[in-house]
Amino acid sequence: MNDCKAFALIPAAGMGKRMGASINKQYLQLGGRAIVAHTLSVFEQSPLIAGICLVIPADEIPYCREHVVEAGGFRKVMEIVSGGRERQNSVMNGLNFLQGHAAADDVVLIHDGVRPFLAPALLRESIEVARSGDGALVAVPAKDTIKTVRDGYVIDTPDRETLWQAQTPQSFRFDIIHRAHCTAADDNFTGTDDSSLVERLGGRVRIVRGDYRNIKITTPEDLVLAQAFLSAAEEDRA
Repeated sequence: MNDCKAFALIPAAGMGKRMGASINKQYLQLGGRAIVAHTLSVFEQSPLIAGICLVIPADEIPYCREHVVEAGGFRKVMEIVSGGRERQNSVMNGLNFLQGHAAADDVVLIHDGVRPFLAPALLRESIEVARSGDGALVAVPAKDTIKTVRDGYVIDTPDRETLWQAQTPQSFRFDIIHRAHCTAADDNFTGTDDSSLVERLGGRVRIVRGDYRNIKITTPEDLVLAQAFLSAAEEDRA
């Protein structure tokens, strides 16, 4: 089991409409580099990661290859795969590529391309948990009270102690996550995330307690917060 490899599958095929920018959110600048370049760096620099599969809209692949992958010297990027209609389709395209490279017990970490602040310790723990079970889901406890709403009216207030906010990476052995995606495709089922597809097959996905700084940058407010996180990290290193 210790000889098993770990691969990163990074979907970055979203259009980023909520950002309101003229370019897709993964290419917005953060500290002088594209957001997705920061994300790639986390996995490029980890000795635990054998290779990276990056999923990008088909018409952006040449740009991404030249201005992100080659410009950043990301040698672990094995392939830039064309994205699908929905995120689930994009992940499936990435898994189909990895099928030719990953063994059944190898771990695949599925991580949002615009979530650039993943700590190395979380990456390591995710791999360890995924190797020993059905999967690992990085998540943080919900801070706010959550309401269930229908037609504009509150119908329920779930116990906050049971609610966690899912993040990424979501990590699984290759055979488990590939089977879960294939089954979902056969059943024409769309899940809310990759973990939900494994849960649907009876898998028990274990929580890895995450970090509130591990944000997904989807709005202008997120970008301001990300810039603050980056500045703080640079001050700590100084």
